[in-house]
Amino acid sequence: MTSATLHRRAGSLADGPDPVHLTAEAAGWSSAGLRVLHLTGGERRTIETGPTEVAVLPLSVTGLVVVADGERFELAGRSSVFERVTDFAYVGRDTTLTLTADGDGEVALATARCDRRLPARYGRADAVPVEVRGAGPSTRQVTNFLSPESWPHADRLMAVELLTPDGNWSSYPPHRHDDSPECPVANEEIYYFRIGRVGRLGSAGSAPDRAGGFGLHRLYTTDGEIDENVAVGDGDVFLIPRGYHGPCIAAPGYPMYYLNVLASDGGERSMAFCDDPAHHWVRDTWVGLPVDPRCPMTSAEGVVRG
Repeated sequence: MTSATLHRRAGSLADGPDPVHLTAEAAGWSSAGLRVLHLTGGERRTIETGPTEVAVLPLSVTGLVVVADGERFELAGRSSVFERVTDFAYVGRDTTLTLTADGDGEVALATARCDRRLPARYGRADAVPVEVRGAGPSTRQVTNFLSPESWPHADRLMAVELLTPDGNWSSYPPHRHDDSPECPVANEEIYYFRIGRVGRLGSAGSAPDRAGGFGLHRLYTTDGEIDENVAVGDGDVFLIPRGYHGPCIAAPGYPMYYLNVLASDGGERSMAFCDDPAHHWVRDTWVGLPVDPRCPMTSAEGVVRG
């Protein structure tokens, strides 16, 4: 696989006004997908979920009304992924989903092909577990809104959000959850990046940095077939079909966000992983090392560290 196949730069997956439309077929695998819709205030968007289950996650939209299965969910949302932990909705396969927002903004639809049809449900922001992972320069925030442990109401879909303070490393040590014999599960995986700017996070008009903010991302396999070290910018998508992924590095001055969408291979719905043995020892260095005080960066109440 080539870098152009795995790394989809901002705009390359656009579908009309929508920044991202990535199906499983376009990704070259069986299940995981991602759409990012651009909504205008008062516009009514209708989506047929078809064979996929969907997590509706506000990225930069407030007052989002979700209607599915005869249920109406009013999502408070947020103005930016760096502003707060948001509420969300889960919608099952074979469902007509309608979305209406108070104003302009973006909403992510994380998707996975699945077998079981489950009813629509609402996820409260204050019920989403926020985890601080790592230590020192490897400290990052994991917002576990649709992890298997925090959200068992899904068939194959899993999704979490990562927030990394500028200058820090996340997805580290490098790890994988693919079809390797030593891995407990095999997952298809998508990273959707947003890049912020120090001093702007949480402000009333806060928005990711579209004028050059960047981070770095690594993906490699032991057979050498994949060996990617790329600069990722705001709005980029990276596909992880297999191999060790990490680190994701937030450049100084530019905090990093990524939405991590995973789909199981039909077996256990799990985000279990195995580290690259060459780097597993790094975890031992975290013992006794303070966590970065900038984490957690957000909560359901709003910005904790800006």
